[in-house]
Amino acid sequence: MSILNKILAEALQAGASDVHIIVGLPPLIRLHTELQRTDYPITTAEGAKRMAEEMLGPERMERFEQNRDIDFSTEVAGLGRFRVNAHFQGGTVAIAMRAIQDRVRPLEELNLPEAVSRMPHLPRGLVLVTGDTGSGKSTTLAAMIEKVNRHYAKHIITLEDPVEYSLKSNRSAIEQREIGQDCPNFASGLRHVLRQDPDVILIGEMRDLETTRAAITAAETGHLVLSTLHTNNASQTIERIIDMYPETEQNQIRSMLANTLQAVLSQVLFKRIDQPGMVPGVEVMICTPAVRNCIRENRIFEIPNVIETNRAIGMQSLDESIKTHYLNGRISRDDALSKASHPDKLQQAMCA
Repeated sequence: MSILNKILAEALQAGASDVHIIVGLPPLIRLHTELQRTDYPITTAEGAKRMAEEMLGPERMERFEQNRDIDFSTEVAGLGRFRVNAHFQGGTVAIAMRAIQDRVRPLEELNLPEAVSRMPHLPRGLVLVTGDTGSGKSTTLAAMIEKVNRHYAKHIITLEDPVEYSLKSNRSAIEQREIGQDCPNFASGLRHVLRQDPDVILIGEMRDLETTRAAITAAETGHLVLSTLHTNNASQTIERIIDMYPETEQNQIRSMLANTLQAVLSQVLFKRIDQPGMVPGVEVMICTPAVRNCIRENRIFEIPNVIETNRAIGMQSLDESIKTHYLNGRISRDDALSKASHPDKLQQAMCA
């Protein structure tokens, strides 16, 4: 077994989510959000390069050395799949690897609000899962796709950079296209996807205007489109999408978004204190007529109040979710306040 595979095996055994290879440091692992050093020797420049070559092979290694950055997924026999970014820093190779679970956990196991379990049953529209890197967006999306796969005979096409969870067709037929391997970029994949007769489209990330425009068009034409953004709440998500467009098109996109958007879930992961593992804090915005009017009329600032006053239909603010986790003894007070949208208000609510 190579040194890299030994590091990965021990990281998985410890329950780590990430492994970092950086020249001048021993291999690092992230365990329940905290970065920890391993007992392995300090990584040398030659050692880091060998690890990259081991995963990439000659052709991709040459491309990596030219571009200085590469995203890919790799499967290690007996260990599982990993999402990998290799890059250069200080003139030497560095590697960040994230473990991808073989098993797609059902939505019911993810400690998500009940309203989320209804979203895979939507016939059409745009559903966005947002949050920082490492907030569990991919896990939530994979669970949604798997629920569609269990319940419906549909054609599901995913566009991912790279492919993370390996999804197996059940009642549905699933095609997973990897950016760089199966199509050059998200925009190109989306330009052709509507000719491939999909029912459900998963887009790894709406990272530019062309991709966003194509995603909204697909949702408008009767498809269920699932995607992600690196935003912290529903209001910021809507504003980010609108701001991608030229000012002359923003009124039109408000109208299109008001018609197609179905829901926004914004996630933050917390380290549990009652048992090993993580639990998500989640803001849920469902597109009711009131929300659609806020989007259409550019009253985005009113959306947090709409969320607060519609708990009965499954909406919830991030702070409400955090408060529930804290009061149930799942997360620490300090962690709760550090990730709250309004720490002062949450502190008062936690003491009430």
